[in-house]
Amino acid sequence: MTILSIETSCDETAVSLVEATGDFPDASYEILGNALFSQIDIHREYGGVFPALAKREHTATLVPMLEKAVTESGIETESVTECDATQSKRLTELLEREPGLAEALINFHNQHGVPAVDVIAVTAGPGLEPALWVGVNFAKALAYLWNIKMIPVNHMEGHVLASIFDVEEDDKLTPIPFPAMALLISGGHTELVLMKDWVQYEKVGGTRDDAVGEAFDKVARLIGLPYPGGPEISKLAAEARKANLPPFKDDLPRPMLTSGDLDFSFSGLKTAVRYVVQDKELSDTDKQALARDFEDCVRDVLIAKTKAAIDAHGAQTLIIGGGVSANQFLMSEFKRHFLASHPDMNVYTPGPGLSTDNSVMIALAGHARLERAANAAAATYIKADGNRSLASE
Repeated sequence: MTILSIETSCDETAVSLVEATGDFPDASYEILGNALFSQIDIHREYGGVFPALAKREHTATLVPMLEKAVTESGIETESVTECDATQSKRLTELLEREPGLAEALINFHNQHGVPAVDVIAVTAGPGLEPALWVGVNFAKALAYLWNIKMIPVNHMEGHVLASIFDVEEDDKLTPIPFPAMALLISGGHTELVLMKDWVQYEKVGGTRDDAVGEAFDKVARLIGLPYPGGPEISKLAAEARKANLPPFKDDLPRPMLTSGDLDFSFSGLKTAVRYVVQDKELSDTDKQALARDFEDCVRDVLIAKTKAAIDAHGAQTLIIGGGVSANQFLMSEFKRHFLASHPDMNVYTPGPGLSTDNSVMIALAGHARLERAANAAAATYIKADGNRSLASE
């Protein structure tokens, strides 16, 4: 089947066409078309994602991304039949909160017709709710216009599956021994999820305050680095390691390292950095050393908590997903430490282009949840949920 997937949970607008051959989890996948627009440059001046602006950009960009994905795919389309008055009215109703989107979709349909798509998968949460609603409403409009089913999926399940998607070899999900432990680390999430089997999840630990990606961004801002802060911190930290710089602050806290549970807290680490830099003029070398000190603290906490979770639940596989998994230092440290402590365990991280938010992972999650597919009429009741939990799926 051909899956059209849509991702608008935060500041990436993504649309993909993915062909699935076979049944989940043994299917093979072919990415026919893949379009993504990042809003990073737009939000940089705000030092973070501004929800109302993200919503506006998704509204403006969804149809261009759809057109790009469909054109790239070369997928067949039915002969063009222009929207009639009834269809135009209904699309306008479905997209009344996204100014201009109904008109753009009608123009796309009148020019291109209906592509040969079997089902639509869309991120329904978690994420920024105003941004999520744009994608959900757009999916509802497409489901109505094309008369096909729609599947609401969990963004975090997409990250889990993206990490075990073998995009460089056979385009299949890698068979893994269960139970598996998933560490999901991003700007909005830091959580440990026990994966008992395919599509069976139990949250066993999470952050009590800041997510780890949020902590990277806040610390970057404190030392005068631009948004997004994660790559900037990592760049400076790498320079400090290469130069073998001494610590700028060698007693930064490792929050909850010995708390006896599987929860995280990063606000105290961020606050400690704030006190360190307060009223100080940092040199470039100071920034490099402090970035390294901070990143080392994050590494120690993430690895210690993940090891504890694996040992407590007898996990046989480690899956790391989410935007912070793009941090190559952290990923190499995970693999180095687990090779020593759990030599028989495979550690899976996302392939190229799949660590940050994307719509290919939403297609994978949609295929995993085909039983949820709702026809166009029933799909109107699907809602976006900014706090959607993977454990309740």
